[in-house]
Amino acid sequence: MAYPDIASLPVAEKLQLMESLWDALCHETQGAPEVPAWHKDEVEQRIARLASGEEPTSPWEEAKKRIREQAGSA
Repeated sequence: MAYPDIASLPVAEKLQLMESLWDALCHETQGAPEVPAWHKDEVEQRIARLASGEEPTSPWEEAKKRIREQAGSA
């Protein structure tokens, strides 16, 4: 399969190409890598901590502000 010189494409065409690839990948599960067991375990642990109230949460605006301050873009 021949690939066009992606670097030379205009941004709009690059975005369209990326969207087409993403759409194709979203509908194709065969051959996709499995989620590792450790990752599933971590997600389950985090959900349990949230449900039990031991995991602190923040409103989105507060979290966004904190992230921006930590990144130095406040």
